Amino acid sequence: MRIIGGKYRSRRIQVPPNLKARPTTDFAREGIFNVLGNLLVWEETSALDLFSGTGSIAFELVSRGSPRVVCVEQNQSHFDFICRSKEVLGAKELFPVRADAFRYLHSLKLPFDFIFADPPYDLPDMEKIPDIVLQRQLVCGGGFFVLEHSGKHSFSHFPCFREERRYGNVRFSLFAY
Repeated sequence: MRIIGGKYRSRRIQVPPNLKARPTTDFAREGIFNVLGNLLVWEETSALDLFSGTGSIAFELVSRGSPRVVCVEQNQSHFDFICRSKEVLGAKELFPVRADAFRYLHSLKLPFDFIFADPPYDLPDMEKIPDIVLQRQLVCGGGFFVLEHSGKHSFSHFPCFREERRYGNVRFSLFAY
């Protein structure tokens, strides 16, 4: 796994083969971060990374200057990997949480400037994620929510939907609040 931009740019973190996460590809991550870089000021952006997996999105956010990044991962092995990688990088801005993403969303009291969700592509409740974020007002005004998904899903009918970006087989639905 390679960090694309920011203070940890070009740093590689070796992902153990026993992790079953599907990390966002470098190509797709670079593409969506180029889009987001024109919309957000990273140094002023609090961020939440749901279904964090290997933590690639969370580490990218920290690297680009986000002062507070919470990453939520339920799987113990993945969570441990994120914590070890955080220590190796010295990423004090990163706050890993081991929890179910849906329960975590329902427990939140304060909104974030940016939320990224990369659930398993076959997650049965994927369609509920944008609704929860919107109904619970979990994104600050002027903020964004990005949902990574496969081509099997379309979120263009959801409120606050702005656009869909495609990078190979990876799709990102972008919601503006």
